[in-house]
Amino acid sequence: MAHAEHFSGETAHILVGDSTPMQCELLARVLKAERDFHIAAIASDSEQILRYLSDLKPSIAVVSADLQDGPGTGLKVLAEAHTKHLRTRCILLLDLSDRRWVIAAFRNGARGVFFRAQPLDLLPKCIRIVHQGQIWANTRELNYVLEALAGAGALHLFDANGKSMLTQREAEVVRLVAEGLTNREIAGKLQLSEHTVKNYIFRIFDKTGVSSRVGLVLYAFSQQKIAQGQKT
Repeated sequence: MAHAEHFSGETAHILVGDSTPMQCELLARVLKAERDFHIAAIASDSEQILRYLSDLKPSIAVVSADLQDGPGTGLKVLAEAHTKHLRTRCILLLDLSDRRWVIAAFRNGARGVFFRAQPLDLLPKCIRIVHQGQIWANTRELNYVLEALAGAGALHLFDANGKSMLTQREAEVVRLVAEGLTNREIAGKLQLSEHTVKNYIFRIFDKTGVSSRVGLVLYAFSQQKIAQGQKT
């Protein structure tokens, strides 16, 4: 289910956002039982969640797609947080594994999607994976995104000021990673040593805050929305 190799020992400061105060409390109670979790805040409406994201800067936000102020408002929270380049890593709670919602979640900066039909005891593992800088998604969900990515055009990564985060060579490496090429294949394409390609990828990981190839592809995919917005 998850794409990670080990967990961070650092405490995860978590914002919980769900459709009702009771749902928030139930989720928070489950998470409070974990020794490496701290509940920074709970909220059930989008305006309050955005305020907490901006003021408290939690490391993780677990946000339902549907909040007290309407269906789909949780996704709008993710979209706004993503556009503002807030550092919080977001997990979207969904009722079903729907292709459109999964794609929208990752396009708007989610680092994971968690479905209510899944056992609740998997949620702490999901949070640790995302806190580590990895992606929480299964093969079917990744395929949804990769299919959408195939028609997304060139991948560009921007900082909060709209400037490119990557050199031209690093951008070429990201594009080839997104195409599924191995380091050796990338090295052959770009006429570089395999060691040099590894160094490029480590630098890209450092700039983007992700730590896996899957995470990099999804992060780059999420940047398409910002890039399109800057062109309009």
